[in-house]
Amino acid sequence: MASIKLILRTHQADQTGHSPLYIRIIKDRKTKFITAGVKLKESEWDETKQKVKKNHPNSARMNASLSQKIADAEGQVADLERKVKTISIKKLKEAIKGKEVPNFFEYSYARCEKIKGSVSFGTYKNYMLYTKKFENYVGSKDVYFDDITVSVLKDYMAHMGNVLKNGATTQRYSIMILAIMFKEAIKEDIIPEYMYPFNKLTLKKDTEKRVFLNKDQIEILTNLELKEGRKADLWRDLFLFSIYAGGLRFSDVIELQYSNFNEEEQRIKKVIRKTGRLHQFKIGKVALDILGKYKKEDAQQDDFIFPIITDKVGYYKSEETRYFISSRENHSANFQLNRMGKMMKLPFSLSFHLSRHSFATNALNNGMRIEHVSKLMDHTDISTTQIYAKIISEELDKAVDNYIF
Repeated sequence: MASIKLILRTHQADQTGHSPLYIRIIKDRKTKFITAGVKLKESEWDETKQKVKKNHPNSARMNASLSQKIADAEGQVADLERKVKTISIKKLKEAIKGKEVPNFFEYSYARCEKIKGSVSFGTYKNYMLYTKKFENYVGSKDVYFDDITVSVLKDYMAHMGNVLKNGATTQRYSIMILAIMFKEAIKEDIIPEYMYPFNKLTLKKDTEKRVFLNKDQIEILTNLELKEGRKADLWRDLFLFSIYAGGLRFSDVIELQYSNFNEEEQRIKKVIRKTGRLHQFKIGKVALDILGKYKKEDAQQDDFIFPIITDKVGYYKSEETRYFISSRENHSANFQLNRMGKMMKLPFSLSFHLSRHSFATNALNNGMRIEHVSKLMDHTDISTTQIYAKIISEELDKAVDNYIF
C-alpha cells in the first residue's frame, strides 16, 4: 500500500528562507513528489504533526487546505488500489494530480536526442548540460511541466546566483534552455500555452566590457621572448594570425587546409564552422608570414596548415570527435595565452577569442569602414559589429576626459 506524507524540502530554500512543501508518495520503495503549492520557513512547519505552526499568520486556513489535499490524495490512492492490484507509482501520481501532464525531463532529454543530428554537437551538449543542471537542482527526474512554476524558476535563479555563483548571463542561458523545451512542447500540442511560466521572469545580462589588445599590446606580444618551436610559440602565432586574418575563429584557424588558401591571390576561402557559410577574404603581410612559417612544400590539399590536428581521419570521424578535440586544443591555447598575458602584465586574462575582439577594435580604430569589418568577421547583422564601434566611441570619450581641459 502507498504511503502519503507532506515533506518540506529545505534543500530548495530561497533567499528568504522559504522552502517548498510537497506531497510525497511512496510505493514499492519508489518515491514521487507533487507540489502542494505552499512555501514555508522551516520554523513554520511541524514535521511530526504534519501541520503549519501557529506562528504563521495563515496557519488555520493553510492547514485546512493541506488536510483536504491529503484526504483527496489518500482517497484517489485507495480507489485505485481497490480497482487495480498492481498499479505503478507513476499512475498514482497522475491520478492525484487529476490530469495527465507530461514529465518535463522525459520530454526534454528525448527532444535533445531528436535534434542531435540537426544542430551542432556543441548546441546539443549545452542543451543536455543545462537540462541536467536543472535536474540536479530539483533533485529528481519526477517533475512534470506544470510543476515548473514562476516561483520554482525564481528559486532556481536565486540558487544559481547565491549557491552556484553564476553570473546573470549564465542564469539567463540556463533559463532559456528550459523555455525552449516548453516552447517546443507547446508547438507539438503536448502542453497548453497557459503552462508557459517564463513571461513573468526578468532575465538580465552581465554588463561585462569586451576587452582587446591595442596596437602597442599586440606589438609587445609579437616581440615577447618565447622558445621557438614550443607550444606557446605556436599558439602565439595562431593568435596573431587570427588578428591579421579578419578575426578568424579558433576552430576555423586550426581547421585551415591548403585548399582554403589561394597563395597567388593571397586569399582565404573557407566554410565557417559556426555559420556554415562560405567566407572568403584577402589577408595581409603578417598573416602571410605566419602561414609561410608553417607551410610545407609536399603537403596535400586536404592537409591542415597548422600542426594542431594530427589525426586528420579521426578528426572528421564525427561531429562529437571534432567538438572534443577542438575544445581540448582551445583549452591548451588559452592556458598558454593566459601565461603570456601575465608576462605582459595585462589587466585581464588573455584568451584566444580576444584575437577576434582585437581585430575588430583595431580595424575600426585604423579607419576601416564598419561594413567592411562586419563582412570580414562574417557577422549576420551589422548590429553585432556595432558593439565594437561603441567600444571605440567609449575609448574616445575617455581620451577627451583625460586630455582635454
